[in-house]
Amino acid sequence: MPSVTDSSTHRAIDAVWRIESAKLIAGLTRITGDVGLAEDLAQDALLAALEQWPESGVPQNPGAWLMATAKHRAIDQFRRRKLLDRKHEELGHEIEIGQALAEPDLDAAIDDQVGDDLLSLVFISCHPVLAPEARVALTLRLLGGLTTDEIARAFLVAEPTVAQRIVRAKRTLADAHVPFEVPRDAELTARLSSVLEVVYLIFNEGYSATAGDDWLRPALCEDALRLGRILAELMPQESEVHGLVALMEIQASRSSARVGPSGEPILLLDQNRARWDYVLIGRGLAALERAENLGGARGVYALQAAIAACHGRARTAEETDWKRIAELYGELGRLAPSPVVELNRGVAVGMASGPAAGLEIVDALASHPALRDYHLLPAVRGDLLMKLGRFEEARLDFERAASLTRNARERDLLLGRAAACGESATWRAS
Repeated sequence: MPSVTDSSTHRAIDAVWRIESAKLIAGLTRITGDVGLAEDLAQDALLAALEQWPESGVPQNPGAWLMATAKHRAIDQFRRRKLLDRKHEELGHEIEIGQALAEPDLDAAIDDQVGDDLLSLVFISCHPVLAPEARVALTLRLLGGLTTDEIARAFLVAEPTVAQRIVRAKRTLADAHVPFEVPRDAELTARLSSVLEVVYLIFNEGYSATAGDDWLRPALCEDALRLGRILAELMPQESEVHGLVALMEIQASRSSARVGPSGEPILLLDQNRARWDYVLIGRGLAALERAENLGGARGVYALQAAIAACHGRARTAEETDWKRIAELYGELGRLAPSPVVELNRGVAVGMASGPAAGLEIVDALASHPALRDYHLLPAVRGDLLMKLGRFEEARLDFERAASLTRNARERDLLLGRAAACGESATWRAS
């Protein structure tokens, strides 16, 4: 997307693009059958807006203007390539009708089939034929309206790397002849899991940044929440969609309390719960109820949302129902076995039944290959050892955790805890 100046018109264009780009690309993909061409046409329409709107003003229906302009460009491309086939005739006829009708009727150009188009775009951008990092990049580009530079900065990846991922993803979709449609029946279930995984990956990177100098990247959380809410509107009968939305709403409610004045991390039990967003918690609990009413209480995301709800309902840290959280993690582990889930169960058991019980679970994971370089394993172990008064062991674990994390804020936090353990060990020995 071209750079935007400080003029009011260009700011308006930027806002319109963020709102309308996904619908625009979705509609154009339906028409052309090529997501890469659809994005190019949408970008051409955006350039036209940047050239014309500062003089003519922003149209009454900017989305319809962009769609009509992009369709004109599509006709021009088909003519230049001499593709005077049935699709060309259909597009030409559609444009002629659009020109003949009054301005209010242009609404149909952007709104017709918009729900199906958006949902189809979600499924094509998250297609399993693409590598996970490509799915994330393409989803943020097509559905989030983010530029390549914004995606690169969000994930601390070089801009050319992101650009290559997007280009390759579009080429892969074209070469695989992936249809622009919402899958059905059993395929829908399999593909939906990929879609939800991508949205949650985006949210998690915003909620707890893998690397860099920031503990949170709120813009990514907001993008993921917006995508989740769109999915919930487009797929109201899918319980796991509501479960994911519930999880993200409740988790996002804690964002402002998770960092201090200088951006330093604040752990859950130390957070000022008055700073939690109880509107988001309410929305999350309502979404969780919808998931449960649809029979999805035992879905992977609904179970995680139920865990988050235990925290959201507790007005103080002492009120937290850790026994229930441990039970939910146990159920989640049986449904979707994972060493990370078991590690979280160890934390919950440590809070519900004492640090020794939690440490027993965590120590059983020490040799798991998937956790060999996972910084949260020694971080959790250090916390449990500290509570048991084994300060020197805890210090070593915190230092190991600090050496494994790539996030500067988290590293400082872990090193601070290691130093505190060292002081406690010295005091005890004296």
